[in-house]
Amino acid sequence: MANAVLKEKNEKTLSNNVYKKFINKVKMFGRIIKKDWDLYLLLIPGVIWFLMFAYKPMVGLRTAFYDYNLFKGISGSTFVGLQNFKDFMSSPDFIRVVKNTFMIALWQILICFPFPIILAIAITEMKNKFVSKMTQTATFLPHFISAVVVCGLVVNFTSPSTGIINLMLEKLGFEPIYFMVKPEYFRGIYTTMTLWQTAGFNAIVYIAALMGIDQQLYEAATVDGANKWKKIVNVTIPGILPTIVTMFILNIGKMVKVGYESILLLYKPTTYQTADVIATYAYRLGIEQRNYGLATAVGLFEAVIALIMVVGANKISKKLTESTLW
Repeated sequence: MANAVLKEKNEKTLSNNVYKKFINKVKMFGRIIKKDWDLYLLLIPGVIWFLMFAYKPMVGLRTAFYDYNLFKGISGSTFVGLQNFKDFMSSPDFIRVVKNTFMIALWQILICFPFPIILAIAITEMKNKFVSKMTQTATFLPHFISAVVVCGLVVNFTSPSTGIINLMLEKLGFEPIYFMVKPEYFRGIYTTMTLWQTAGFNAIVYIAALMGIDQQLYEAATVDGANKWKKIVNVTIPGILPTIVTMFILNIGKMVKVGYESILLLYKPTTYQTADVIATYAYRLGIEQRNYGLATAVGLFEAVIALIMVVGANKISKKLTESTLW
């Protein structure tokens, strides 16, 4: 009897302690909110946007496990489990779209990612400030041009009859080339277009990081007799290395999508061999063939690959450098 009373008393004490801790945490949270209420108020629109357009659509991912019927909805569709994923992986298009996705992503990593870093260093190292500002503006503005307009420019420039590139080739004595229907030219054209449109905008982050480097380090390097190149190698690059690592990890997942909107505007059936990526393949399955379950499965597969790449890049960064995203 005494043991039962003692046990009940201990349980009540434990329950009171848990309740007090919970109340204390609520009060602490309330004080934090009250202290910076204006900042949290500014945060609300962003949170609502993410909830509505990033998290709410995730409910639709269950379509990947159904033979989805648009008119019957989820409740009227047949549950097929992992069959959609099996169909995609056994499809003759699987190897092609995965290979193309990673090849275009690799081109972007090797060319489009380091170029903004080089551009930022070049802009900040220019002695003539007017030329520096003009260069930054000229490379920054293409970011605000619509992808539809940019793709239209690319198509016009590469036109076999009126395109400026083919006109130059004819002047040099070469035959005109219909670049947009030849698979071997697509990756180079797409990468060049992406580089032109994004390099200046992406360089802004690195320019900001360069502005934060302590100028005394450059003065010390000058005293030690370091020339311009040695200052860049030993002061500039180490100074922005954490920013480079962070941007690389943030962009590695996005690279799997490889800007599929532009690819949709540029590719043709004749260039599927090198241009068709996972996202464009999912688009055709869903919009053209109305196979919504399989299209969702393909999109989910792409998202999982992107997640694996981000986590892997973060782990590699953690081993090689001291800078990581988490």
